[in-house]
Amino acid sequence: MNMPILATKLYIPPPRPKVVLRPRLMDRLNEGLHSKLTLVSASAGFGKTTLVSEWLAVCGRPATWLSLDEGDNDHTRFLTHLFTALKTIGVNIGDGVFSALESPQPPSIESIMTVVLNEISILPDDFILVLDDYHVIDIKTIDHALTFLLEHLPPQMHLIIITREDPHLPLARLRVRDQLTELRVADLRFTSLEAAEFLNQVMGLNLSLDNITSLETRTEGWIAGLQLAAISMQGHKDATSFIQSFNGSHHFVLDYLLEEVLQQQPENIQNFLLHTSILDRLYGPLCDALMLDSSVSAQETLKYLERSNLFLIPLDNDRRWYRYHHLFLDLLRQRVNQSITSSSGDKDKVSVAELHKRASVWYENNGLEIEAFHHAAAANDVERAARLMEGNGFPLHLRGAVVPVLNWLKSLPAVVLNDRPSMWVMYASALIIAGQPTGIEQKLQAAEAALQGTPLDDKTKDLIGLIASGRATLALLVINGQPTTAVEQILHATEVVLQGTEPDDKTNDLVGLIAPMQSTLAINQHQVETIITQSLRALEYLHPDNLPVRTASTWMLGHAYQLKGDRAAAIQAFTDAISSSQKLVYNIITIAASIGLGNVQEGENQLYLAAQTYGRVLQLAGDPPQPVACEAHLGLARISYEWNDLKSAEQHVQEALQLAKQLENLDRFVSCEVLHARLKFAQGDLDGAIAIIDKAGHFLHQHNYTHRTPEVTVVQVLTLLDQSKLTEAAHLAQTHDLPLSLARVELARGDTSTALAILGSYQVKVEAKDWKDEQLKVSALQTVALYRHGEKDKALQLLAATLPQVENEGFIRIFVDEGILMADLLSEISSNGIMPDYIDKLLAVFEAEALKREDKPYLRPVSSAQSLIEPLSGREIKVLLLIAQGLSNHEISERLFLALSTVKGYNRNIFGKLGVKRRTEAVARARELGLL
Repeated sequence: MNMPILATKLYIPPPRPKVVLRPRLMDRLNEGLHSKLTLVSASAGFGKTTLVSEWLAVCGRPATWLSLDEGDNDHTRFLTHLFTALKTIGVNIGDGVFSALESPQPPSIESIMTVVLNEISILPDDFILVLDDYHVIDIKTIDHALTFLLEHLPPQMHLIIITREDPHLPLARLRVRDQLTELRVADLRFTSLEAAEFLNQVMGLNLSLDNITSLETRTEGWIAGLQLAAISMQGHKDATSFIQSFNGSHHFVLDYLLEEVLQQQPENIQNFLLHTSILDRLYGPLCDALMLDSSVSAQETLKYLERSNLFLIPLDNDRRWYRYHHLFLDLLRQRVNQSITSSSGDKDKVSVAELHKRASVWYENNGLEIEAFHHAAAANDVERAARLMEGNGFPLHLRGAVVPVLNWLKSLPAVVLNDRPSMWVMYASALIIAGQPTGIEQKLQAAEAALQGTPLDDKTKDLIGLIASGRATLALLVINGQPTTAVEQILHATEVVLQGTEPDDKTNDLVGLIAPMQSTLAINQHQVETIITQSLRALEYLHPDNLPVRTASTWMLGHAYQLKGDRAAAIQAFTDAISSSQKLVYNIITIAASIGLGNVQEGENQLYLAAQTYGRVLQLAGDPPQPVACEAHLGLARISYEWNDLKSAEQHVQEALQLAKQLENLDRFVSCEVLHARLKFAQGDLDGAIAIIDKAGHFLHQHNYTHRTPEVTVVQVLTLLDQSKLTEAAHLAQTHDLPLSLARVELARGDTSTALAILGSYQVKVEAKDWKDEQLKVSALQTVALYRHGEKDKALQLLAATLPQVENEGFIRIFVDEGILMADLLSEISSNGIMPDYIDKLLAVFEAEALKREDKPYLRPVSSAQSLIEPLSGREIKVLLLIAQGLSNHEISERLFLALSTVKGYNRNIFGKLGVKRRTEAVARARELGLL
């Protein structure tokens, strides 16, 4: 072999002295050893090389490493380096082919590879080959050699490829054959906990949880971004201000992205990136409208960018809509504002404003008026933006676009608004909707001034009416301590204006418009009776043709009935609102009313019907979905959880979380995190559940979302009980008046009488209101409480009466979450021939749970934990319960799917911890301690 080899190309990067341990990824790499290939594919700076090198240091298997560079784009040089790397595993590998590689007419690659593969196949030990930076390879012969290697890979060898873009290898075939393990951007991103450890321990900072969360959100878990931020932050006294200003134009980030990412791309790709950077979301036809280059398909370019891991994030499963990573987008937008040329390659400049106009036209032509307005405003096209804002009689700020509308109007000089008095009125109306009363009166006065001297035609009269309506609504915003008498004064003034006016359709409409404004205020203040009264008044006065406001009033009426607990009336109102709104072009009320209907259907335990309703919401919400679809995903997550489809529940929770972050009212984010924590808890991840619910609680208090406190507290109580922190759990349950949680605390204390009393009192309340969901929760918990109280027959009767009510709706977790005692009761009912199919399904879930993790016992009494030197584990408690039922060791091993020797080992542990020598003594001692 005459070709010199750079020794450093074969060095395995040594572990760093300080590193974030990532056991979840280490496990993935360990699991990947069963496959032929592990592909670690992600953009620059996601810690690919660091992860693999750290894993190699602990995996216990010999490994060889080859770092590739552009000079390896020659198959002779590549194979020489490859075989040299393999010689560090087997010293004789490749000896017979080095000279053949350097001959004027070398044998075929298949022949050379066959020789080496035969030599590998006789090696005695398993080993790993790592090819780092494979993205630099762009010749087919090397891809062909690797494909041949993979197709004939000896069982001793496992290949790892580290790359910034997917290699041209038969990945799909390997994937189908379960011969491929993949770690991608979504896997490599730092979680919040990993980001905290990296910033505070590895980088030596002392950041608060809020600052860590904010920085993790801005970088989207991009490790290099976090590291660059940490380096930049050293020496800054005000970490919060720095983090708020941190973006892709920051010096270190800018240099990194320019050198490592943007400048590595061909000119046409750079051009595409710059043109499309004005978009928040990318879609092939939309990008085509910006590029105006029919010779290139934008959708194909997007697929290329995704394959190349160019900081492109898919937004749907069909890979049609995408977005850029936030920091990368910051860089692109800074560059595009400096200079941009047309995609055709000529030197004609295409302004950013022109790109926004093209985007606006495309969005409007495709029925997406809010997005069209956004780009018209960005282009400073006042005429177009004003027309889109007015929305053909249904203004955009009433369709959920109040923030962009306000931001644009605030940016306009008064002279522009004076030329269009209707825009002053829109300004005031948007401020009302946003709950920002300061300045509304001035906007209305400006509108009046602009109208002076204008002919009193129908349009002017409408504007005058809108101004009066705006003043009435302003008075209804009772915030910042304004007395309610102010509302009464303005309403009285409105009535005076209307006195002497003939009660025609127009005046009736004005009265009708005031009422829904009052209802809107009452919703914010949760004044249920006021909402009902004013909504009914609105429906009485509004003109029959005024469908938008009538439909909104009907929806508010349903919302009020739902808050009141009158579910039958809520269903009727929501159904009417849906029927009415379907006659309109805009479907926002259809979506809102459908979400309300789904919520009530859930409350009625109609899970399949609710799932269908939420599914219709997702269809209406579009692709990409409107943020309001968060509610539908949240409902489907709850239903999937109840059906024990935890994977689907997790997917819907993640979708809901992403959409919740786009909502102006971020309290839905809390509800998403609460369900996320419940999922973690159900999966046995107590630490994960605690971290999520603590984050939700902190967010709740930070934003003063007090009405969300009970749902957060319910999960907090569960986690505290699981840790035997009964005093804290009791305090929370009592403070927030949570009967079910309080009953659980009493059961944990061993006070079953008090628990049953609490449940009985709450049962009377929920039965009086006919709340079927709460009745079911009470019944499930009462069943276990009666069993614990020694009233086994009553428990069995109650459970036997409950099961037929919920079988057809597929309820599972309501029973499984009550723990092993519920499983025992179900087994006994099943043995009597009652509902065998349904109960077998439930028991199968209990068995699966036992296999996945060592189940915690159902709320072990505190005295037991305090009376033992070492507490029994969850699995030991389960074995003890089966011993108490008289099962033999062999029967226990079959029930728990354990080896007989393992069961005997549990017996020894149990006897030792209880200080006994026999089974009967163990049962007696356990009963004395309250463990059974």
